[in-house]
Amino acid sequence: MNPEILVELVKMRMPYGKYKGYLLCDLPEFYLSWYHSKGFPAGKMGMLLATIYEIKLNGLEALLQPIKKL
Repeated sequence: MNPEILVELVKMRMPYGKYKGYLLCDLPEFYLSWYHSKGFPAGKMGMLLATIYEIKLNGLEALLQPIKKL
């Protein structure tokens, strides 16, 4: 995995929708599950949402903690 993707998950904000303005890493798991069932958007945003979904689904959020402190 590209470490730059993890940095983006911690720094990028959701650009639209109910959780507009939230950091991608702070999106609730149920919201990401909804996207997973409906289909993630195309492009980079979809890839980032799918990545944070997999991180949360597998309990790997601790990977993001050191990056959040930067």
